[in-house]
Amino acid sequence: MTSDTTSDTGPSAFRTGVAAGKVLDGIDLTGKTAVVTGGYSGLGLAATRALADAGARVVVPARRPESAHQALAGTRGAEIDRLDLADLSSVRAFAERFLRRQATLDILIANAGIMACPETRVGPGWEAQFATNHLGHYALTQLLWPALTAAGAARVVSVSSGYNVDWRIRWDDLQFTRGYDKWAAYAQSKLANILFARHLDRLAGPYGVRAFSVNPGWILTSLQRHLTVGEMVSAGWIDADGNAVPGLFSTPEQGAATLVWAATSPELDGRGGDYCAGCRITDDGPADDVEAARLWALSADLTGLDLVH
Repeated sequence: MTSDTTSDTGPSAFRTGVAAGKVLDGIDLTGKTAVVTGGYSGLGLAATRALADAGARVVVPARRPESAHQALAGTRGAEIDRLDLADLSSVRAFAERFLRRQATLDILIANAGIMACPETRVGPGWEAQFATNHLGHYALTQLLWPALTAAGAARVVSVSSGYNVDWRIRWDDLQFTRGYDKWAAYAQSKLANILFARHLDRLAGPYGVRAFSVNPGWILTSLQRHLTVGEMVSAGWIDADGNAVPGLFSTPEQGAATLVWAATSPELDGRGGDYCAGCRITDDGPADDVEAARLWALSADLTGLDLVH
């Protein structure tokens, strides 16, 4: 779930609540290639459409290609390929197919994710939220590294959530083998998204690749599919009839605005590693370079991939 107000530390030409398409007014992405994971529902679908409308070729990796084709029917410039982020062999196969067809990648938006799911193990026993939300995107970025560097000036956008200072990486039990808590596991994966972008930018900046993490705000999407109506009523998100509490949620198009802003805005030229919300750089995210480097090393060990250095 996304949330929280933010304090601004950087300029933006856009007010809070602007839609993704408006952010790209006047930006011509003709000849540019983007990859948007989860780009066929919710925030990802809104980002895909906005980027495609601006002229980009958008490759949408999909665990459910049939659903992706239905959602993106009529979206000119969108292409669909199979990918399961929880399966490293699938990530590798997708990257190999992409690199055979495409020499450069200008934008990678790491958007797909799961939230508060029942305890699930994937791969070699990894906790599913950490594996899908972080490790899959870590591996995808590593494997697409040749195309990112070949672009000359590429951006990677890691979609996180509203940062909470209580979030922790559970270094002594990363995979929650000693008692699973679905919200603590989700928070760990979202913190990992922020730390990943921070360290990626430090390593990739000299190659012309900049990275940002993003809090898209409060959005009702399929991300909440593992929650019961009762849970969402108790949280104060919806009423007993399933209606969203007035004024609490933004639309997917509004939430996607910061994604495409971070991916394209000339305001961010020369910057990177920042945590963004409301089409602005904020100072609300963690700034722990030691933890970011530790997570990177651990991710490299778990996936066997460390091409970005």
